[in-house]
Parts: sequence; structure tokens; C-alpha cells
Amino acid sequence: MKSLKKTDPEIRTLIEAEETRRRFGLEMIPSENHTSPSVLEALGSTLTDKYSEGYPGKRYYGGNEFIDMIENLARARARKAFGVPFANVQPYSGSPANQAVYFAVLKPGDVVMGLDLSHGGHLTHGWKTNFSGTFYKSVPYHVTKKGVVDFAEARRLALKHKPKLMWVGFTAYSRQFPFREMAKIADEVGAYLAADISHIAGLVVAKAHPSPVPFAHIITTTTHKTLRGPRGAIIMVTPKGLKKDPDLPLKIDKAIIPGLQGGPHNHQTAAIAVALKEALKPSFAAYGKQVVKNAKALAKGLMQRGLSIVSHGTDNHMMLVDLSSYGAGSGIFLQDALDMAGITVNKNTVPGDPSSPFYPSGIRLGTPAITTRGMKEKEMGLIADWIARVAKEIRQYRLPADQKERVAYLKRFKKEIAKNLALKKVKGEVKKLCLRFKLPY
Repeated sequence: MKSLKKTDPEIRTLIEAEETRRRFGLEMIPSENHTSPSVLEALGSTLTDKYSEGYPGKRYYGGNEFIDMIENLARARARKAFGVPFANVQPYSGSPANQAVYFAVLKPGDVVMGLDLSHGGHLTHGWKTNFSGTFYKSVPYHVTKKGVVDFAEARRLALKHKPKLMWVGFTAYSRQFPFREMAKIADEVGAYLAADISHIAGLVVAKAHPSPVPFAHIITTTTHKTLRGPRGAIIMVTPKGLKKDPDLPLKIDKAIIPGLQGGPHNHQTAAIAVALKEALKPSFAAYGKQVVKNAKALAKGLMQRGLSIVSHGTDNHMMLVDLSSYGAGSGIFLQDALDMAGITVNKNTVPGDPSSPFYPSGIRLGTPAITTRGMKEKEMGLIADWIARVAKEIRQYRLPADQKERVAYLKRFKKEIAKNLALKKVKGEVKKLCLRFKLPY
């Protein structure tokens, strides 16, 4: 960053500080990963300067000869990686990609179904304060007390409300995504089935998780989680989708532009192409399988140390730690305490959470980023031990019932844990581990 050192040393210093934080800490938010130097080079290229509204061969601007080649490469690699006949790589991110699906196949007021946000679903699958729950009639389904999708409820609701679009895909669900089961329900009522595989896309490519291609009509995914690419998204149509509606690819393309977006981010498209090429290598298949092995080992280690895991384990890259027994809203305490110890997770609601999404009773964590660094099952045992040790340090704290008291209480909590010797010891041990496993950049 020689140029940035001269032009904006303040920003350069902050970027370096963030890199140092990552280098000596464990990034365990399951939606985060570490990209390769090649992906970062493409993302930071001069392609960011070019306007390219439209699609290859049909642009509104001149000078897009090489941009067309880049986008065609990205589309071809996406089709190959996922085994689909159509892919649009222009969505700016995951939520705009999902919005384009609504725009392509629905009219305002149509009925949609997705997993309830508080049970592990996504905002764009029908949450009441999101566009998906504002402009469309949302009928959410839920998980059972065992933490798995309640298929009986989902079928009952689908038969009653006749949705035109159903979502299968989650942000906090640690079991295999039930594509086959949800497809049966969607087919029974004649709905489009959209599989949002943003979290597991890399696992699908690596064949470490079943593919939705035989079951869904439409597939959406971000490109920066287990796929290990830049922040971006892809919308795909499956053979089943083409059979249901041969015009579906055209509708998707029109939903992106002119429906929802302007010029694509060409540097992002190039970086997606690079990530997809990396994902097609045998080494990536080994990586995806190791992500799952690590997650299973970590979940087992946490349960052996007395922590409660929703659904009692995991089949993918993530898990939810249920801290309800610690007191409602305890997720924020463990998240902040782990942060102090050099382990980054995110607070998260758990099914039937006695608290609110702002002060949830669980944490969500996963293994994509630490697996990228080369860690395996042995290291998962160490990490499970550290998390359990940190969890012991927050048991005495209880979130005040009075909303006005919470801000002051949390400030006191942060001051106290900043001085906690047990947390400082864990942080030192975390740093020693990180020194053995370098970042890819």
C-alpha cells in the first residue's frame, strides 16, 4: 500500500490494524472467510473504472470488449461449478440477488414462504420488516424443538396458503439443507422453489454437502462465504427451473437490469471468476470436506465441555450455542468476551429465544476461515476448550430486564472483562496458535 501510505496514511493504518487483528485472532463467524491474494488482486484492479450496463454483447456503453470476456468466463465457471444451464453473476450482493428472484417471478402481494428469521432463516425470505415481508404476504415456517425444519408444519401452511415462491436456505441452521423435502412440498402446491445456498455454496461445489440442482428451480448464493470469493452474488436457473418456465433466465436477467441494478461491478465479477476457478481445483474439494470435519469436531468438543448446541451437532460449517441456561440475552456477553480473547463470533437468536434479536441468547460460529488457515480436528479441541473457558467467565452476568439499565450495565461488563486475567491468558494462547497458521495474504 505504498500509494495509500502517501495519500491517506490514516486509512492505511486502519487497514493494517484490521489485518493484524485477523492475523492474531480466530475469525469464526460462519459467513466470513479469507480470500486468496489472486481474488484480492482482481478485486483491486482497474476494472472498477468501467461502466458496463447490460450484458455481454448487449451493452449500453462502448469499450466493453474485455469486460464481456471476463463476465462470460465468470458465467461459464459458475455453470460448470454448480452444474446448471444458466447463471447471472451481476447481483451486487446476496440480498439484491434474492430481491431479483421476487421481481422475476412474483407480483406484490403474492404469498411467499421461508424459514422464520428467529429460527435461523434470512431477512429476505419474508421477514416482516424487510421488503420481502412488506411487499409480499409472508407465511413463515419454523423448526421443531429438536432444531430441525418442521416439515409437517411447512406442508400444512403451504397447502393452506398456496405460496407462489418457497425458500429453502438458512443463515443459522446446522443440519443439511432439506432440498428434497421442501421440493416435494413446493411441487405439491405448484410453487417455485428457490434454494438460497449462500452459506454452503463452497460445500456444494466441494461435494461436502448435497446439491439443490435436482430439486430447486432457482438457486441464489453469495460468493464470499464458503465459496471464498469477493462480496457478490450469483443467481442460477436449474434444468427443473427451465422445464417449469423456459423464460426464467430472461426474467432473471431483466430483474437485475433494468429492474433493480445499473452498471455491474466489473472488478467484483473478475474476482468471482477467479474464486470459481479456485473452487474447481481438487484442493478446494479437500478444503470443503475439511470444513465439515472441523465443524463436527468443534461441536463435539463444545458439547463435551458442557455447552448446549442447537440440534445437538452439525452437518455443515456452522453451529449455534444455546446460552438460555445462562440467562436470557447472554449471547452478547459471550460474543464480547470471546472478542476480548481473540475469537470472533456473532451473537444470534436461538429457536424459542426468550430474549430479542438485539440481545439474543446464543452465539453462531463456524469453521470456514480457520480451515482456510490450515487448522484441523486437533486445533478444534483447543478452540472448544478456549470457548468453554471464556464461557465460564460470563456466567455471573445477567442482562437487566429494564431496557434503560442495559447500556450502562454492558459498559460496566466490557470494562470488567477487559481486565479479566482468564481471558488474557486465552488470548495469549490463541495468538500462539495463529502464529503457526498463516493467513493466505
